[in-house]
Amino acid sequence: MSTKSHSSAGKGKEPSSASGRRLKNNNNSDVAELEDKKELIKTGEMVSQISHSCLSDPDPNFNDTKSENSPMGRETKVNRCVQCGFGTNQLFVQYSPGNIRLMKCGNCESIADEYIECEAMIVLIDLILHKPQAYRHLLYNVLNRDRLSCQDLMWKFALSFLLLDAYRCMLLRLSDIQGNSSLSFSSIAGICRKTLVDVSLGNVMFLCALLISSRVFLRSSAGFHWHKDLIFAIIISSYFKIFLVSMTVWEFPSTVIFIVDFFVLSSNAVAIKVITESAVSRCIGTCLCAHAAKFLATKLFEK
Repeated sequence: MSTKSHSSAGKGKEPSSASGRRLKNNNNSDVAELEDKKELIKTGEMVSQISHSCLSDPDPNFNDTKSENSPMGRETKVNRCVQCGFGTNQLFVQYSPGNIRLMKCGNCESIADEYIECEAMIVLIDLILHKPQAYRHLLYNVLNRDRLSCQDLMWKFALSFLLLDAYRCMLLRLSDIQGNSSLSFSSIAGICRKTLVDVSLGNVMFLCALLISSRVFLRSSAGFHWHKDLIFAIIISSYFKIFLVSMTVWEFPSTVIFIVDFFVLSSNAVAIKVITESAVSRCIGTCLCAHAAKFLATKLFEK
């Protein structure tokens, strides 16, 4: 009888031990799940912190106030929104090569610079159409004097400006003597001499009239650094002169030269408006005074 009771007791303990093992396994699986959830929460917090640091302003102590000495209240930030001209430190965030996210402007809540993802031909077309957004993209976000060392670039653009101006003067001289079938060496030397004087004297008068008229028509609290920006914008916005090179391939009447001059004047006015944030009428008046002084100087020398 005793053996039977022992055997029955042993049989009764077997299911209790199996249920204990099951409880232990369930507890271990619950602990593992909790640990996995904690790890996922930690990684999620790390990812959110990294993304927040990437999308936030990289310099929270950066001064967002406008410079008091600037004639147009230029922000101290490097880049500009192409829509409203508000300063911004970051135009895009690059997560990987070819994977970028364009940032929004803090003022107008639009994309700060949509031309970053555009082809150069689209930017050129918008420049020809005189869109201020394209001029802000070029003058502030591409050729920024505060961010890039533009000293050598400035001289290259100035030299190209003078060469194109000299080519324009030579085209006008050659159109005046177009009836002559042959040109002597003395006539060619005279054309070169008059072209050199026209370019040097005309551009000196243009520069003086530009600086004086900018003091009269535009905001007068400008410093020398602002004058550099103004001259740089005028040189860059005179890109229409490059279309004169097409006259070496196709024959055009001499009136095309004056049409190109008109587009150069209008492009200069848009660039001055973007740089100074002044009224359009004042910018046009400044450009008219500068170009009129250049035209009168060359005509008086001819007499």
